[in-house]
Amino acid sequence: MFGIGWFLLAFLCGSLPFSVWIGRLALGADIRQYGDANPGATNVLRAGGKGAAAAALLLDFLKGAIPVGLAHFQGGLNGWPLAAAAVAPVLGHAFSPFLGLRGGKAVAVTGGVWCGLTGWEGPAIGGLLLGLAYALIAVDAWAVMAALAGLLGYLLLAPAAWNLLDARPEPWVILVAWLGNVAILAWKHRRGLARPLALRTRQFRRTP
Repeated sequence: MFGIGWFLLAFLCGSLPFSVWIGRLALGADIRQYGDANPGATNVLRAGGKGAAAAALLLDFLKGAIPVGLAHFQGGLNGWPLAAAAVAPVLGHAFSPFLGLRGGKAVAVTGGVWCGLTGWEGPAIGGLLLGLAYALIAVDAWAVMAALAGLLGYLLLAPAAWNLLDARPEPWVILVAWLGNVAILAWKHRRGLARPLALRTRQFRRTP
């Protein structure tokens, strides 16, 4: 029952649609009417609010980091219950009951979850890999998958001693949480993943 409670709390936190609420309160707009209709921070930016978009991004990150971090560090959760609690915010965001189960793509909340599981490593390494993947890969969905694959490789192969907080769960817990995380993101990015994987090409102008 202890693990179920953490799972439900993490799911509830993840399901809070901060981007939609901030769009309504700060911008007077339904951000789902912009861009790809995704209820996320990118469409808050498209609706015209840089500050609002930054706030939405931070809140989406924290709703993954806080419940997972509390479960891991304060609650002493480990094993299968921790893996389930780590997937819960991503699941809540992707299928939010506040939005009729039509949630967002869960990239920011994923970063928060890995912060809750690994301390600095998840957001730092994952963020660097995501930025590099976006720069090299033309299809954003494939860039997200590539960054997650790189993060898993790092967490399983890099020495645990690098994490000064001794924050990493057991490798199999990391793998199970990662598999659940990737499965949800792959479903939410399925349209992009249906496109061929392609690298970005840059056009260079000749100088006279």
